[in-house]
Amino acid sequence: MGSARTRAWLAGRGTVLDVPTVTFPGNGALHPIQRGTIVDTPGTARMLDRLLGPRLPRFGRPLVVVTAPVLDGLAFRTEARTAVEILRPRAVLTVPGARAVALAAGADHARPLLVVDIGAHLTEVVLLAGGAVTDARRTALGTGDLADGTAPGQLTEAVVDMVTAMLRQDRTSLTRAALRRGVLLAGGGALRPDVTQDLPDRLGCPVQPVPSPHTAAVRGAACLLASAHHHPSVTDTV
Repeated sequence: MGSARTRAWLAGRGTVLDVPTVTFPGNGALHPIQRGTIVDTPGTARMLDRLLGPRLPRFGRPLVVVTAPVLDGLAFRTEARTAVEILRPRAVLTVPGARAVALAAGADHARPLLVVDIGAHLTEVVLLAGGAVTDARRTALGTGDLADGTAPGQLTEAVVDMVTAMLRQDRTSLTRAALRRGVLLAGGGALRPDVTQDLPDRLGCPVQPVPSPHTAAVRGAACLLASAHHHPSVTDTV
């Protein structure tokens, strides 16, 4: 669930549903999620019901996996769980968006990995080690801001600043090892040539866009969902 688009994958269908993140409580459209924060939980619930309600078995209790921003994740997960209750889930699993991206890319979790996710209104830089988040940065800036006069170079500069801050504060060698390996790039920003061409030069390392980067997180969540369906000890959190 992003501030611009909400995407969902249903088991057995094999396709990604993709709709604007909007709700219509009255005469106009409202955006219930803004820059990685759920600001209207009832509106988010209505949107999910409109998108998924008619597509779910009438008497079924689905297992739901929700991707969440790494930072401010607790607040997002709490509101997301409340919104998802409209679908009558038997369990709700949450996963950091960066981890879902790595799953979709089939990345090797044995080595440190740096994931840059450039969304419409939020950009995250996340360091994974052993599949777990060890450091993260975010900025309230994304591709949606480019239409409002923000230059693509500002987006690239924001990513470079966040990676530089990670390097300076990392007392281990994880960030440097991840940079030597190369950055995994996801989100709509990975579809912009001005970003994909500039970022490797600015970071001084390879930058690899994931296939279909705008749907990588939801496809990673689908991988987790498939695993969870076959696991006997599904719990409320991941």
